[in-house]
Order: sequence, then C-alpha cells, then structure tokens
Amino acid sequence: MLGPMLRLALQAIRRNVLRSSLTVLGIVIGVAAVIIMVTLGAGATARVRADIAKLGTNVLMVRPGQSFHGGGGARGESTPLEVSDAQAIAREVAGVAATAPVEARPMQVIAGARNRATAITGSTAAYLTTRNWGVVRGRAFSDAEERAGKAVCLLGDTVREDLFGAQNPLGQRIRIGKLSCLVVGILEPKGESAFGSDQDDFVLVPLRWFHRRLAGNFNVGMIFVSAFAGESTSRIQADIERLMRERRRVAAGEEDFSVRDMKELADTFASTTRVLTGLLGAVAAVSLVVGGIGIMNIMLVSVTERTREIGIRLAIGALGREVLTQFLVEAVALSSLGGVLGIALGLAVGLAVAAFGASALEVPFVPQLPVVLLAFGFSAAIGIAFGYWPARQAAQLDPIEALRHE
Repeated sequence: MLGPMLRLALQAIRRNVLRSSLTVLGIVIGVAAVIIMVTLGAGATARVRADIAKLGTNVLMVRPGQSFHGGGGARGESTPLEVSDAQAIAREVAGVAATAPVEARPMQVIAGARNRATAITGSTAAYLTTRNWGVVRGRAFSDAEERAGKAVCLLGDTVREDLFGAQNPLGQRIRIGKLSCLVVGILEPKGESAFGSDQDDFVLVPLRWFHRRLAGNFNVGMIFVSAFAGESTSRIQADIERLMRERRRVAAGEEDFSVRDMKELADTFASTTRVLTGLLGAVAAVSLVVGGIGIMNIMLVSVTERTREIGIRLAIGALGREVLTQFLVEAVALSSLGGVLGIALGLAVGLAVAAFGASALEVPFVPQLPVVLLAFGFSAAIGIAFGYWPARQAAQLDPIEALRHE
C-alpha cells in the first residue's frame, strides 16, 4: 500500500520540479544550518579542551589575587608568592607530583643582527613537568644549574624561528637585555592558547638567575602544581587553599590568592561553548519551521489544483483516509528529501570550514551523529505536522463538488 503511494507522491513532485525544489529549499537550509552550527560548536568545544590540555596534565595554578574585606572594600594588591610557598605545597600536600614557581617579564632578546620583544620566564627544572612540555632539541637545564643560577636558557619555537630561522641555536648565546645567556634547548611548539596568546613566544631561564640578574627581587607571580595521575585535583585544590591561608595568615573568605583547577576551567569553557551552540542551533531551527510553512502552502495549492482528481478517486471508491495518507506521504517525501539534502550540505560545509580552519579558524570537524539523525527525524516530522491539514482538507472534499470543480 505504501509503495504505490510513494510512487504517486514522487510523480506529483516531478510534475512540478521547480515548485517542489523551492519548497524543499526551506527544509534544506534549516537542516543544513542546524548541522553546521552544532558541528562547528562541537569543534570549538574540542579545540577549547585541547588548548586547555596544552597547559598541562592535572595542573592547578596558584596566583596572588585581589582580596576584599567582608564589607566589600578592596584591600589593594596582594603580596606576591614566594619560592618557599611552592616548596611547602610540594612537601605538605599529598598527591602533588611537582611544583614550579614562575615569574616573568617582557624584555628584548638579541641574537646577532636579529632581536625580538618577548617574555622572559624564570622557573625551576620542574616547569616542563608541570606544563607537560617537551624539549625537541637539546636538553632542559638541570637542578644543579637552577640552584647555581647558571645563565642558560630554553627557547620557545616562535623565538627560535624569529632569532635563528633555519640555523641551529644550540650552543649559541643570546643577549637578554645586557646579559648573555647560553641556549641549551628548544621547546616543542604548542601554538596558541585558548585565550589567543602565542604559548611559544617566550624564553625559559632558571628562576634563581632571573631573580638575581633580571628582577632584583624574589617575587613569584604564579605557582604551577602538577598532581599525580588518578589523584583528585579538587581535593588537592582544597588542601592548597588551606595551606596558603595558614602561610599568608588570612581567614576563609578573605583569601588574597586564588587556586585554579585547569580541569574545572576546561569544563567551564566547554560548558559555555555548548550553551552557545545550543542557542545558535535553536535559532537555526527556526528556519525549519519556515520550511514547514512552505510545505503546507504548496500542499494547499496542490489540493486546489488536483480537486477534480481527488473527486474522481473518491467517486470510484477511494476512502477518505487513503486520500489523507496520499497527501501526507507527498508532504513527508518533500520534507525528507529536504532533510537528506540539508544533511549533505551541512556536513559538507562543516568539513570545508574545518579544512579551511586548519590554517585560520583551527576548528576541527566533529560530526554529531545524534544531531544528524534528529535533524532528519525532525524534517520528516515537519512534513507530517504541516502536511496534515492540507491532506485532511483533501480527504474531506465532497466527491460531487470535487467533480464539478474546474
């Protein structure tokens, strides 16, 4: 029964190809828009998670921060952290694999006739462990070099490219301000962070040398804390906060520091992108409703044009429900065809954006099969919902009046 009706529906669609194509276009655009928005949103979420993961594995960040009295008045800038804070965290907080105190400042670096303004970062040998950062050439500076405050450095890939190009920088010296520093290693490239900054645009030096020769003080702007695999970063975060309150002699609620869990930060960013993706998908879905109205309009026109045909069918014994089913099948065929074309268009555009994004947007192609199936099901449902009333109008026609129709 359904097979003959489907053939009749396709014949009716072919009789008015242009009109049917324009009707289907609304569904195509709606389905494609939903799939594009959701696919790009999923890609953006994946990119955010990957960028946050580049900051390190199971990493927490301890920073000095603006503090407030209970009444709401600001107490001013917080006192900087100290190297001893990092040592205390490593010693007294269970589950901590490594801690790396960090201080940085922008400076000019010079190699031969080339120079670049970049960030000079002072830290310990544990910096690479906490940041999950590898050395692609050369070596990291040793604990002995850190304790002795040796003038050695590791170059980020952006600085290496700008200062040395295709030359090998290992064993060569660069000037940081007026001071000379020996290049012992090149760090693996990490690209842009989730915040849009170039993670490879820096020079890493031993913290003791940084304090003595560049900073003139022993301040620490941040402490990276790396947890052992399987340890609860939430528990470690709470233990660090408790320890820092004791060391800085502040009460709970009046902390002049902050402890951020990178996993929590990644979840926050991912949640935000998911909400935005849902909103964009909902806006795109409105065009599906517009497409459904187009289907209802064309089916009403079809009923008017085929009134005499409907009358003949009813006169020779066709039942009202059979006429109803016939027109519903035509509406669903139109909307389903639009759904298939929309899915193909949406996935093609998403793939094209991902391919283009490899050099620009950097959004990976992350197809969402449940959304694809839902979009197709919704397009078919649109055909039923908006095709029912015209089909019911056809089924309720009086055969005698229909046969008199010109």
